[in-house]
Formats: sequence, C-alpha cells, structure tokens
Amino acid sequence: MKYRAILLFGAPGAGKGTQGKILGQIPNFVHFSCGDAFRNLRVDSALGRVFVEYASNGRLVPDEPTIQLWKQSMDGLAATGRFNPEADTLLLDGIPRNPRQAEIMRDMIDVKAIFNLFCPVMDKLIVRLQRRALKENRLDDANVETIRSRLETYKRETRAVLECYPDSLIHQIDSTQEPILVLADILKVIVQTPKPAVSDGSTIYSV
Repeated sequence: MKYRAILLFGAPGAGKGTQGKILGQIPNFVHFSCGDAFRNLRVDSALGRVFVEYASNGRLVPDEPTIQLWKQSMDGLAATGRFNPEADTLLLDGIPRNPRQAEIMRDMIDVKAIFNLFCPVMDKLIVRLQRRALKENRLDDANVETIRSRLETYKRETRAVLECYPDSLIHQIDSTQEPILVLADILKVIVQTPKPAVSDGSTIYSV
C-alpha cells in the first residue's frame, strides 16, 4: 500500500525539523527526519560510514542508501506499533531530496500536501545553521563553507522536487516568521486536508 504523506520542504535551516517534531506529537501523525535518521546511525555501520563521508563536506547521501534507510525506518516503526500505515500520516522531512527520489517513491507514498518553508534571505539560513551547529554539535553544519555547499546543493538539486508535484499540493509558508506563526499557517491547511478512511471491520470512517 502507499503511505499517506505530507512533505515538509525547504532549504537547510528553514525549520522543517522544528515543525515536524511539533506536528508529530499530534495523534495519527508520524514525523520522519531523514537527516536525524542518518545521524542516529552507528558510525561504524555501512550506512553510517556513507553518511559521514558525504555529510562532512556538505554533499547529499546517494539515492539508494537514502531510500534504503527510509524503508528500514518505516518497517521498524510499523513493527513496533509507532506507525499504523492504515490510519497515520507521515510527515516526511528531507526525503524525497531530488527528482529521482521523488520518482522512486511515487509508488510508495501518496502525497496529500507539500509545505514549502521558504526564506528569501539566505544569510538568515546561514546564521540559523551556525547556531544549530553550536547547540547540537552537528557535523554537517560545522563551518560556513559546508553550510554554503549545502545551500548550493539544495538550490541545484533539491528545489526541483517541487516540479514533480502539482501546484495544487504545494503551500508556500514564510519560514522567517516566528515558529508559532509558521505552525499556525501549516495547521490551517492540514485541518482542511481529507483524512484517511479507516475500517473497524464493519464500518468505514474518517480519522
């Protein structure tokens, strides 16, 4: 079956993780951050070594290991009862990251909405990423050169993902607002998004 999904989209530092963590606390919403999943890998594992190799100089991890990690994570969440594919909506943060990943995942996810958290001033994103690097000791945000490389990679490869989906699904959100206002703008759309139908064996209802 296709997983029902909402995409949290935007450049590094736009606030996808912040909003995803908040929304993931709502029943029937499950947040998945691709970046966090890679960072939580053991550095001596095969996927962990791949992440360190690419992230340390601002490059994106190749498509195959990225999709592999996502699939493993979904299987793990479902097996432990933290994700119910029939009732829950995935909040995907950092995946798909390029048009090829969007194509690969076309038969895996049913995208209901895309929130594009845009920031017109890139210098603001650099400041945010530097602060986050100091606070969270993130290897992939270690210096300005790496940050600029990540932002250039986003502009060159990731931004084109929006062209893979109809305009009707894409909602522009100003990420320079206070986080609470960003959340409010997102929730206005989510409450109007049709909910999945769930069967209890005798009836079908929306949740």
